[in-house]
Parts: sequence; structure tokens; C-alpha cells
Amino acid sequence: MSETLLSSRNLAFELYEVLDAEALTQRERFADHNRETFDAALGTARSIAEKFFAPHNRKGDEHEPEYVDGAATLIPEVKPAVDAFLEAGFLNATRSFEQGGMQLPTLLSQACFAHFQAANVGSSAYPFLTMGAANLIESFGSEEQKQRFLQPMIEGRFFGTMALTEPHAGSSLSDIRTRAEPAADGTYRIKGNKIFISGGDHPLSENIVHMVLAKLPDAPPGVKGISLFIVPKFLVNDDGSLGKRNDVILAGLFHKMGYRGTTSTALNFGDNGDCVGYLVGKPHAGLSYMFQMMNEARIGVGMGAVMLGYAGYLYSLEYARERPQGRLPDGKDPTAPQVSIIQHADVRRMLLTQKAYVEGAFDLGLYAARLFDDTQTLATEDERQQAHELLDLLTPIVKSWPSEFCLKANELAIQILGGHGYTREYPVEQYYRDNRLNPIHEGTHGIQSLDLLGRKLAQNQGSGLKQLTRLINACCQRASEYESLNTLRHPLEQLMARLSSVTLGLLGDLMQGKVNEALANSALYLKVFGHAVIGWRWLEQAIRAEQGLARGNAADADFYRGKLQAARYFLTWEVPGCHHELALLEARDGTCLEMQDNWF
Repeated sequence: MSETLLSSRNLAFELYEVLDAEALTQRERFADHNRETFDAALGTARSIAEKFFAPHNRKGDEHEPEYVDGAATLIPEVKPAVDAFLEAGFLNATRSFEQGGMQLPTLLSQACFAHFQAANVGSSAYPFLTMGAANLIESFGSEEQKQRFLQPMIEGRFFGTMALTEPHAGSSLSDIRTRAEPAADGTYRIKGNKIFISGGDHPLSENIVHMVLAKLPDAPPGVKGISLFIVPKFLVNDDGSLGKRNDVILAGLFHKMGYRGTTSTALNFGDNGDCVGYLVGKPHAGLSYMFQMMNEARIGVGMGAVMLGYAGYLYSLEYARERPQGRLPDGKDPTAPQVSIIQHADVRRMLLTQKAYVEGAFDLGLYAARLFDDTQTLATEDERQQAHELLDLLTPIVKSWPSEFCLKANELAIQILGGHGYTREYPVEQYYRDNRLNPIHEGTHGIQSLDLLGRKLAQNQGSGLKQLTRLINACCQRASEYESLNTLRHPLEQLMARLSSVTLGLLGDLMQGKVNEALANSALYLKVFGHAVIGWRWLEQAIRAEQGLARGNAADADFYRGKLQAARYFLTWEVPGCHHELALLEARDGTCLEMQDNWF
């Protein structure tokens, strides 16, 4: 079995040794499943990803979508790949059997989808966006909207997008200008411009359902005045057939550094005054609805970043094993055979760094998916709410940490290949270019750091933060039962103690109204908080690896030792470095805040 997408052994370790996926089958919703059905779904995903998605990854990058006669064109290989994805049922992996879904846990759905993200992040974006848009309509749409738009999306005939960003506003959604005027028939007429709309036009489906943020004439200022609308590319008749083309115009395509296989579009709504939109839910509540899709997308973006980092890691690992070059520092005989570059300590350092970043982030992404299952299927409302609060707190980390550090892994993969890594003949440079989008879209690092420090920590009286602290302390306590893990546990305990103190101080400043000062270095806080979370996830993996070694299966010994070494690297090389950022946060360092425009 090919291991170019992700390690099947590591996936099994995560699902069955760390995250206990089989325990989910004890819950009523997943009672028809077992490890065999889970593994069958994973095997199908790997097979389709390898057969249909991976082969055109490079071609989709070299032949990006084109704007022809007012429409976006794609290379022909994309549609058969997406169709195979749809036919296998992955679009509806988590939906109920009654809806034609597979009723899989989100944990398993995310694990399946990871194969497609690793194989071809550009083509996999189309169904990814559709899943999010469909879930949004399912949660907040009317029965008529579900019949008219959701059902064809579930069937894979209509695809979906999210249309938020506008040319003048960027990430500042409170400043959007797109308008929605009520019409006599109960619909609305939408007028405005949206940019960077992924999947905003393509030939893969009969229709495209845009989820559009706009403001009504009586909208209050700011984010409290945003409403959500369904705006289809083609209107849909009462009998479900397609009607006339809606007044949605593809104004052009953006030409991107990476992620080229996904169309990035500029859309004009209502240039001819007749763009029909349908209000979703209540007026002025659109942003709170859209946050559901954005939070789903943020977790998905984090996993996409992980899988691009993972693909680069596995490629550079294979290359390092096969590429002979030079001799070890103590090898003085120039006639001795060259050694493979994996024998060089600095190459091992770069590989170990990649492993620590991508396998730590992979664990976190799957943990977040498992938490989402808890928000839906735990026994009591209180338990489900607690899971939701923890997931809410972790979402900025799940999105941002892999986007930053799995990108660093891609950089190291290029470095391991040397000059070859910098050429287009090898895939690692594309993985880097593709991954460079992830620190930007679905909320930049800066936005995620403000969300974490300015909003998420104190939310619900700090319930999520208290839960996380308890979980990390309990993990450290379990690790203390293994003498070999003491050197791994202590740096995490030291970081958590200091981070807790800094957090209390910053929250105190926020409560006193020192908002700009407290949030000035939020990006540093996000990095440290992320390292604490990933350190915790590595300590959990280390405990499971010790348990695996104790079982004495010789075939698994190298795998578990590799886990322990990566955990050791992250907790003893990476985690202690966070004290520099904590010192700056403690001092409320004003270097960046106090810099003046005209000093540049």
C-alpha cells in the first residue's frame, strides 16, 4: 500500500489507540458501525484519492482555471475525480442513513477526507465547500429552502460556496456594502461585489449555491446588521428544475501563487438589477449563522495545512533514504561509499522537526473532529455543551497552528531535497505554495489570535479554558507513571504554569479596558498557547507509545520509538523556547504597538 498520502500505521494509531474511535460505536447514532466498517471507508477513500485525485495534482497546478466567455474552465480530470468522490458517498459521510448518508462519525469523515486533501487540495476544495454550505442550509434554512437547495446539494447536483469578502473590506466584515432590497414576492434583490470566492464558478455541477452576506436597508451598523442569503447561479423552479440564469456574473479569476486547482473568483451580484436572493433565518443574524460554516471551514483548513505538510514530509523522508551524498563527519576516506543523506544529523533534525509538526497537528485535527462528535452525540445536554465550549476554544489553534508550522515543515522538505526541492520537477515546492494560502484564508493568524485572546478565553466564564487546563494536568499526571516521560512532562508543566499566570494578567487588563495594550502581542500568545496544546497532544501520544511498547509486539517497536522521539523533540526542543514569548507578554512589551507610521 502506498504511503505517499499519509501513514496508514499512524492513522490507525490515532483512531484506535489515541482517540478510541471504536468507543463511538457504543453511541446510538453510530451503533451500526464497527472497526471493519471504519477501515472499509478509509480504504475506499485512500483508493479514490490515489486513483483519481493524486494523478492530476501537478497538472491542475500547471494548467490553472481559465476565464473563457464569462465562465471558469478546469482541466478535464477534475470532474471524474469529484464524481468518484460523490459516488462513493463521501459528500454525505456524516449524514444519516435516511438522508442517503453513511452516518459516520465526523472523526472518521475527517480521516477519510484527509486522504483527498493530501492527494490534491485544489480539487478536494469543491466538495469541501459544498459540505459546509449544505450544513448551513440544513441548520438555519426553511423547509422550502431545504427542499429547493439542500436536497440537490446532498445529491451532488448543486455545489456551494461562501461569499463574504469584498474588495474594500477584506477581513473586516462589519464594513461590507452588499445590499439586499426586499421584493414584493418575499425574495430579495442582491447588489454588490465579492472577491476571493473559492469555487465561485466551475463546470462541475448543474448549479452553484452561494451563501452571501449582505445588509438590509434597515440594517444597524457593524456586524449586527449582516444578514445571510441563498443566491443560486441558476434560479430553481417549484418542481426542482433549473430556471433562468440569476444575475450573478463571474467578473474574473484571481491568479494565485498556489492552490491553483480551486477557482478563486470575483463575483458581481445584481449588475442588471435582478439578482434574486433568499433570506436565511432571521434578518441581521447572518454572521452568527455563517460562523457555523466558518468554524467548520477553519477546522478543515487546519487539516488541509496538516495534509500538505504531511505529504511534503513523507516525500522528503523517502528522498532522504534514497539519496546518497557525502560521508559522515568522521569518515576521512574519500573512496568510501557515500551515505544516504538520512544518515546526516542535520537532515535527521529537519525530518524530526517535520514529524513533530505534522503528526502533532494531525492528532489535534482529529481530536477536534472527535470533539465535534461529542457536541452531537454525548448523552446529556450539559456534556454536549461542555464539548462545544472546548471545541470553540481550540478552533483558532486547530486553524492557525498547522497553517504556520506545517508550512514550516514544507520549507524543511524543500531544504532536504536541496536544489532539487526548489525545482518544479519535484512536488515539494508545490506543497509549499499550496500551503502558503492557509495562514491567510478563513481568518488570518492576526484575526485568530484576537479571537482567542480577546473572546474565546473568557467565553462562558472561561469554561473551555478550565476544561483544557484540567485535561492537560490529567495527562501530565498519567505521564508521571512512566519514569521515561518525566523529561517530556516537566517542560509542559512549566509552560502551563507560566502561561496560566500570563493569561490571568492579560484577561485582567482586558477587564480594565486596556484592550489595545492587552491584545497588541496576541500573535505571540497564539503561538505559545498552540505550542502548549500540541505539547499536550504529543504527551498523550507518548503515553500511548509507551503502552504500545509494553505490549511487546516487535513489528511495532520502531513505530512507537519514533513516536517517543518526536514527542521528546517537541517537548524538549520546541516547548522551552516559548518562554521568550511569555517574557515579552509578561512585560506587555510595546515595541510593535508604539511604532509610528512615519518612522517606517
